[in-house]
Amino acid sequence: MTPSRVRVRVGFLMGVLVLALARPRPWSLALGAVLALGGEVVRLWASGHIEKTRRLATGGPYAHTRNPLYVGSALMAAGIAAAAASPWAVLAVIAYFAAFYPSVIREEAAFLRGRFPEEYEAWAREVPVFLPRATPGGPRASRFDWARVRANREWRTALALLLVAAFLAARSVLG
Repeated sequence: MTPSRVRVRVGFLMGVLVLALARPRPWSLALGAVLALGGEVVRLWASGHIEKTRRLATGGPYAHTRNPLYVGSALMAAGIAAAAASPWAVLAVIAYFAAFYPSVIREEAAFLRGRFPEEYEAWAREVPVFLPRATPGGPRASRFDWARVRANREWRTALALLLVAAFLAARSVLG
C-alpha cells in the first residue's frame, strides 16, 4: 500500500486521537479558527486550479508552492491542534505530518515528473516544494474555476472542518 493510501486512513485515526486529547478554551478556539480557516482558503484556491492527472497546475497557489493542498492541510491541522489546546495533540499532529508528508510529496513529484516531464522541470526550477515563495514564479498556466473545486470535492474538507469546529466548541462549553 502506498504512503498516500495509508496517510488518509491514519489521518482519520489521528483526527479521532486529537479530538480525544482536546481541552479547548476560548482563546485556543480563536487561534485555531484563524489557522484552520486560512488553511481551508488555501485548499479551496488550490482545488480551483488542479485537474488531477490531466494537466499540471502551475497558476494561483501553485505558483507559490508545488504543494498548496498540503500547505493548506498543514495549516488546518495546526489550527485544529491549536484549538485542542493540548500539547499531546500538537505532538500527534507533528508526528503524523513528519511520518507521511515527506514521502507522499516525493511520490507525487515522481508521478508528475513522469507524466509532465518538460512542464514539471520548468515549474520545479522556479517554485519551491513546500514553503511558499512570496511572489509567484514559474509558468502560471492554470486558472481558477469553481467547477474544479466541485469536481475535486473540496466541500468534504470544508464540511469536516465545520464538524470538528462544532465538536471543539461544544467540548469547550461542556468541559
